[in-house]
Amino acid sequence: MHCFLSYCMNIQQLTSISRAELLTAIVAFLIILVLVMTSRLSRLSGNDAIVFPVESQLTFTQLSGLDELEMKLDSVGVKYQPNELRWAATLLGWRKYQRGSYKFEGALSYNAFLSKMTRGIQDPVEIIILPGTSIRRVSESVSSKLHFEEEEFMAVFSDSAFLNTKQLSKEQLFGRMLPDTYLTYWTRSPKEVVNQILREFDKRVIDQHEGRFQELGYTPDEIVTLASIVEWEAKISEEKPVISGLYWNRLNRGMLLQADPTVNYALGERRRLLFEDYEFDHPFNTYVNKGLPPGPITNPSLSTIEATLYPQDHDYLYMVANPEGGHVFTKTFREHQRESEKWRNWLREQYRIKRQQEALQSN
Repeated sequence: MHCFLSYCMNIQQLTSISRAELLTAIVAFLIILVLVMTSRLSRLSGNDAIVFPVESQLTFTQLSGLDELEMKLDSVGVKYQPNELRWAATLLGWRKYQRGSYKFEGALSYNAFLSKMTRGIQDPVEIIILPGTSIRRVSESVSSKLHFEEEEFMAVFSDSAFLNTKQLSKEQLFGRMLPDTYLTYWTRSPKEVVNQILREFDKRVIDQHEGRFQELGYTPDEIVTLASIVEWEAKISEEKPVISGLYWNRLNRGMLLQADPTVNYALGERRRLLFEDYEFDHPFNTYVNKGLPPGPITNPSLSTIEATLYPQDHDYLYMVANPEGGHVFTKTFREHQRESEKWRNWLREQYRIKRQQEALQSN
């Protein structure tokens, strides 16, 4: 301050301004300086320094700086003052941002906004595992939300070392991908995500129904295998315990399961089956191999697993699709033949109507 006053006195001598004018100028300068500093400090500690009109996600693929941060803010349409942001980041020491995914919404202070990313305090990301799907589709869905590629997630199911540590086959591992919505972190690896889902399977299936597995005399993976067939068959939820009971009846009588979904799985596609398809030589084809297939053909939902563990008690041994999307259940093969003929007649009529409509459209 002494140097500043000496500088001002020199200016007075050189410019011939009065002492009163000089003091007025000094006071005005100090007031402006105080106002600017007060405003800056107020912005620094204020809770509305930066505002996100809608929930926004900022994702950093690597350790990043202010240039990358500004590009992210511009990409989500946040209005801010670049110079002030840089001043605040430098003063607070929050200038490097950890790899990860961060969600923001509403008004925030610079400290709250910047420190979250510098400390790497990520927000969880939602991933959805659907029932009755495939490894590829789950891989597509999960990888679209996290940092890795689809092929990296798929590779876990073919990793022999990983499978050996779990004592599971590829099909058994996928059968345990329990359908649900999971919260996980963007930076987690494919194996970490798989392990998270496996822990949920253990908690909600194995731990919850341990006594029932022992009562039935089947392992969890055998139950999941049967449940995976029920999952593919049941388009109507209420039919799950009925279909489960039907397959249990066939197993207990030593009959072939004769489950169409296992043939589809063996063929590698879901389509209407031809007569020759049922004779396809494959370990998963339950028309030619007795008992359960070697593993699950898909990942069943918890409700399907529970319907398999606690089937409906009945005498049905056969079923055939009906026009409503469900099934007609029968006890004898003769009844089954009659219902199958009704179904074939209905299909033929649908094809006839379709061809008729296509002919009209082409004219």
